[in-house]
Amino acid sequence: MPLPLLALFLAAFGIGTAEFVIAGLLPAVSTDLGVSIPTAGLLISAYAIGVAIGGPIVTLLVAKLSRKTAIVILVGAFTAGQALCALAPDYTMLLIARLLVSIGHGAYFGVAAISATKLVPPAQSGRAVAMLLAGITVANIIGVPAGTAIGNAFGWRATFWAVGAFSALALAAITLLVPADAPETHAPASLGNQFRVLTRPAIYMSFAIIVSAATGQFVLFSYIAPFLIEVTKVPVDLVPWLLLLFGVGSTAGVLIGGRLADWKLMPSLIGMLLGAAVVYALILVLSGNLIAMALLIPVWAGLSFGFGTPVQTRILRAAADAPNLASPLIPTAFNIGIALGAIFGAYALERNWGYLSLPVIAIVTVLIAALLAIVSWQGERAKA
Repeated sequence: MPLPLLALFLAAFGIGTAEFVIAGLLPAVSTDLGVSIPTAGLLISAYAIGVAIGGPIVTLLVAKLSRKTAIVILVGAFTAGQALCALAPDYTMLLIARLLVSIGHGAYFGVAAISATKLVPPAQSGRAVAMLLAGITVANIIGVPAGTAIGNAFGWRATFWAVGAFSALALAAITLLVPADAPETHAPASLGNQFRVLTRPAIYMSFAIIVSAATGQFVLFSYIAPFLIEVTKVPVDLVPWLLLLFGVGSTAGVLIGGRLADWKLMPSLIGMLLGAAVVYALILVLSGNLIAMALLIPVWAGLSFGFGTPVQTRILRAAADAPNLASPLIPTAFNIGIALGAIFGAYALERNWGYLSLPVIAIVTVLIAALLAIVSWQGERAKA
């Protein structure tokens, strides 16, 4: 991995840990701050909403800056924001802190994705995006289980301090290793052209696929700790190890997805979405069996995160002539899905539908995503 890409990867690792570790901390946060599990789950929704709204806005605000300068500012703000979360005196302030921290998240991945593709030959763009996204998935291997274990041992606030310290190291690596932007070979696209790019079918259909698939993933993942404790009867101390399996699977999925994106993009995307639907059905049936869940969790993670590489590569290729707005809207789409997943899950739990309703919702939403992908691909082939 080129050292500049490694620096971007490290920042993605810190950001991914901060976003997803809250799922493993929900029981601790719920008890400490005196709120219900569904209410604590809104900490996930708030972060996702901040990413969805903040990504495009912040991207436009930093548009006149060089990409490296923008990345340094965004990672610096994220690092400082972890202290706000750690010091939050109550649930409301933690919710606000999470919302503030999330605002720069989408812009970081949008700008960093463009930078990553500039560091490799065009034919390797899918793999470059995969390496950036691997920062998020490796966060699920190391960051989320470690953060959950730290939270269980020393309190959930210690987790945010640890994430902040790591992000400071990533910031130093970016400052030292990421090169200054190369001169553009053509004039940047106007804002009007940036918006017109979004009307291309390959782009807006890809965004719809992301939202639907991410909703299915996070209606279950947002409540994975209580799901495992209540349904699978997993001891609390074993939850981080199952989250480790999720991280291993997600990293493998992203890296494999990168190669598949450079090989057979749309067939790979559709296959992973349909595979995810099968896995959700198996989780529904076998959720009471610990061994079965230990086998299904990494497969679920691989498919759920693996689809992201081809769909993002598709967007970046379709918007190659004007990527500055389309790129940050990618994490916006993902986080709309994350927010919807957490909200749908909270709705189901508050109405006493039970934790087993979550994989049912996931099946429906991921099948919708697969249908959208099939329709979109057929439209492309008809025009070819």
